[in-house]
Amino acid sequence: MVKKSTRPKSISNRADPVTAYAQSVVSGETVAGPHVRNACRRHLADLEHGHKRGLIWDVAAVDRFIGYCRDVLRLNGGQFEGVPFHLQPSQAFIAGSIFGWKRTNEDGKVVRRFRRAYIEQAKGQGKSPFAGAVGLYCMTSDGESAAEIYAAGKDKAQAFVLFRDSVAMYAQSPALKARLTPSGGEGNVWNLADLKSRSFFRPISREQAHSGPRPYVALVDELHEHPTSHTIEMLERGFKFRDQPLLLMITNSGSDRNSVCWVEHQWAVKVAAGTETPDEDFTYVGDVIGSSDETFSYVCALDKNDDPFTDPSCWVKANPLLGVTLKFEYIEGVVAQARDIPSKRNNILRLHFCVWTESDTNWIPRPIIDAVMEDYDPYEVHKGARIKAAGLDLSGAKDLTAAAFVVETGTKRVTRADGTEADLPTYDAWIEAFTPLDTIDERSKVDHVPYRTWLEAGYINAPPGARVRYDHVAALFARLNAEHGIDVLAYDNYAYDKFAQELDEYGVELRTVSHPQGGKRRAKPSQEAIDAAKAAGEPAPLGMWMPGSVAALETLILEGRIRFRKSPVLLSALMGVAIETDPLMGNQWFSKAKSTIRIDPAVAMAMAVGAAVEGVPAVKVVSSPWDDPEFSLEQYGAS
Repeated sequence: MVKKSTRPKSISNRADPVTAYAQSVVSGETVAGPHVRNACRRHLADLEHGHKRGLIWDVAAVDRFIGYCRDVLRLNGGQFEGVPFHLQPSQAFIAGSIFGWKRTNEDGKVVRRFRRAYIEQAKGQGKSPFAGAVGLYCMTSDGESAAEIYAAGKDKAQAFVLFRDSVAMYAQSPALKARLTPSGGEGNVWNLADLKSRSFFRPISREQAHSGPRPYVALVDELHEHPTSHTIEMLERGFKFRDQPLLLMITNSGSDRNSVCWVEHQWAVKVAAGTETPDEDFTYVGDVIGSSDETFSYVCALDKNDDPFTDPSCWVKANPLLGVTLKFEYIEGVVAQARDIPSKRNNILRLHFCVWTESDTNWIPRPIIDAVMEDYDPYEVHKGARIKAAGLDLSGAKDLTAAAFVVETGTKRVTRADGTEADLPTYDAWIEAFTPLDTIDERSKVDHVPYRTWLEAGYINAPPGARVRYDHVAALFARLNAEHGIDVLAYDNYAYDKFAQELDEYGVELRTVSHPQGGKRRAKPSQEAIDAAKAAGEPAPLGMWMPGSVAALETLILEGRIRFRKSPVLLSALMGVAIETDPLMGNQWFSKAKSTIRIDPAVAMAMAVGAAVEGVPAVKVVSSPWDDPEFSLEQYGAS
């Protein structure tokens, strides 16, 4: 058993750039986001108490890496061509933490403490040159024989992006040019070898990771683009041959909460806060959780009330090198673009302000959705009123089943495309969602949504059991049909026969219409609808389909003719939908396959609205609100 020190142990006790940065951030002198503030608090706490866990703070190791970057490496490209690589304060904090913190292993050797490092920053913060510097240093100056350094990407092309930055630094450095041997012709180098130590640095893709590498350092680029955790798992599996291996992950924020990047992001946030259950402010707790002592995290993020589109003072939280690698005027231009083209807001939030968005592009921006949401009880407000239409999206055994209900409330004068006006119906609408109680916590982790919180707040139904039980859904329909009456239920064929059997058990008879969820197939219109159109002298109905229902829902939202009962379940679904478009006809529909969260409530709402407005005179409908020259977010109080 390794004997642990009983007092703070540091190979050097003088001031260092890592501690200076941490103190500056914690004091507020340097502006940083919640997770970086926590990383700095963690460093200062470890300086005071880490010796009790056998941690060692080695300032000399910090200086060696910083000096290597300054004296050996040269940057490349534009204004940085040939400039010595002077680490900025945030970079010195990251690198110094990785190389400066050490421990004694079971063999009595002093080795690096951190085996994993997760760095999440906005675009343009020098992540690739920094990672390249780590790779070059560990190959040539870290004392490891036969060091294998890999630049890993989701595919071969991406793997070469980070590696080319490293090759460019090698080409600018007289010291490295004299020491390293490249493989491949000029402009096509695929390997850098240090023959003296029998070490190499090369790119590796997901496909190549099958061959059993034995990495000393693995540099994983743009983790948010990796489809699975396969590359990381293969590389870490080879760490067993090394005393102090390092997995360095660098990335922008992403939009896929079912991705390996989101898993690593969540862990990094918890590591920095020192708790498995951070609160919404990410208050620092400082506990050691699981293997957190082996993980370093530097996660840039805005605070919960920050608005980068109105407050430039928060920009630096996501862009610690603002004014160095990225100019203020560039970010100003990006923000202006988001104001002019709001459909680009999500991507800009993700890439430049470290916001994990529900999708890269919104169907309809949140301010517009918020404008038609109110906190009301539809069962009290519309007591005894008929429900004009319902939509039902049945799930599999363990997923989310959603039902939506629409009540007609009055009329609103609307201007048609030709300039004429018409009084058109207005609606109130709400959803009821069902999920099995026995698996709710497990699926909260998988789906990355707070089902338990929603349940406790009354926004979701969770009957006991491990499977979605259609009898509970049928009971809801039976009650609402008895208390209100339901004119029509729009349904998709998936599992509907089982649900219909449950309705029969309750003795419920409803008029139903088939409503496919794809975008290229219409349902066959019912004979009742055909006969009604014929009697009224109107054209034969075409049948329900998702493009028509999505367009109808969009129109009601943009014209302010619908009011949703406020619900985080519905809001999450509406903000997370991915839109699929028919390239020939331009028809659009909600795509479950492309959405990164469960959008069943949004699908059910579109189906209910489509059924409710069937036969209502058409008005001006745009495929996107931004195609309408008269449309502006300002009318919704957004800027």
